[in-house]
Parts: sequence; C-alpha cells; structure tokens
Amino acid sequence: MPIRPAELDWVTDRIAVGGMLFDKDDMDRVAAAGVTHILNLNGFDDTHLARPHGIVTCWNTVDDDMKPKAPEFFERGVAFAKSAMRQKGAKLYIHCAAGVNRAPMMTLAVLCSMGWGMLDAMRHMRVCRPCVNFPEVYVKSVLRYLERRSSR
Repeated sequence: MPIRPAELDWVTDRIAVGGMLFDKDDMDRVAAAGVTHILNLNGFDDTHLARPHGIVTCWNTVDDDMKPKAPEFFERGVAFAKSAMRQKGAKLYIHCAAGVNRAPMMTLAVLCSMGWGMLDAMRHMRVCRPCVNFPEVYVKSVLRYLERRSSR
C-alpha cells in the first residue's frame, strides 16, 4: 500500500521524499506543507492536481523494476531539482508510488550532486524516512550517473 503524502518526510529543510499523490486532498496537504516543486517518478502524472496551487512539476516517470536506470533519467531529475533549489524559498517534493525505492534513489542523486557523500546521504535519508530502501542496482545506477557527470 502506498504511503500517504501526509507522511512526506523532509530530508533537508527544502527537500522532501514520499509517496504518490492520489487526489486533490493529497495535493492540498503537500501545498500546505509549502511545496513549490514536485519531481514525480511515478506512472501517474499529477500535474493537473498541482496546477491550481501553482506548483511546478516534472514528470520523470520510471519503472520500479529493479533494473539499471539510465544517466539521462537522473540528468533530467537532478536538473529540475537544482533549478528549483536556486529559487529562494522553493521546496521540492520527490515522490514515486510509495517513497521507498525510486524517490530515495533520485533524492540520493540530487543530494550527491549538491555535494553530499553517498553514504552520508543514505544514512541521513534512513534516519529521516526509515522505510527507504536502496537496492544495489539503483545505487549502482546513481554511481554511474555521478561518474558520468564528473567526467565531463
């Protein structure tokens, strides 16, 4: 069962991780929490729910299939997240269906691109959101993205 957005967890003062937004009430709660940007990795596009709140969205869907993820997937998500973080007062919600695998994977890429060490970011997320999971294939995908990014 997906984790309800009322249970979104802040991993920094401006970046939260959580589960799917099912309806207007869910989006209302996220907006009330101060979220200004949503990076959605789920198969359901929630842009229409965010629009009335003025929340900027990026629908960067990816399957939770335990297969390697392409660096381009991370590039799009990290670019959106970093653009949001450059805006004063912006708050980003990164979500998938349950906020357990895909959203933590993308949040890991975002935090590492902002200078966090990978192990520190993983430990911190586990404290802030104990249900996160870091499947080895997803961690290796993040590492591949970071290596590609640093070789440019």
